Amino acid sequence: MFNFNSEDVDFENSKFKVVFLEDAFVFLKGLPVKHAQKILQGIRKSQLGNDPVFFKKIDSDIWEFRTLYQGLQYRLLAFWDKRDKNNTLVIATHGFIKKQSKVPDLQIKRANTIRLLYFKN
Repeated sequence: MFNFNSEDVDFENSKFKVVFLEDAFVFLKGLPVKHAQKILQGIRKSQLGNDPVFFKKIDSDIWEFRTLYQGLQYRLLAFWDKRDKNNTLVIATHGFIKKQSKVPDLQIKRANTIRLLYFKN
């Protein structure tokens, strides 16, 4: 078992904090430890700089954390919450293993639905 949260990141140099919603957390916990650690390593790198290898915009509101590990393309979809000017958040909605070159529209729609519910509450 492993422990992860964005508190491990040095926020003095970080551009944003990542919050894992339940589906994203469950996805990561269900992966082999080394795979989850590799994904989290990419997320940490993305927090320190704008690198589309690790974090890329895929539509007007949804971004993806990208990890390729042992031939598998892992994706965590996310969106920005900039309501607090002192604490920029990226909300990770859910994860999946990508099997085609394009992120499936259904996954983007799911992330957008979660985003709308998040801001409604």
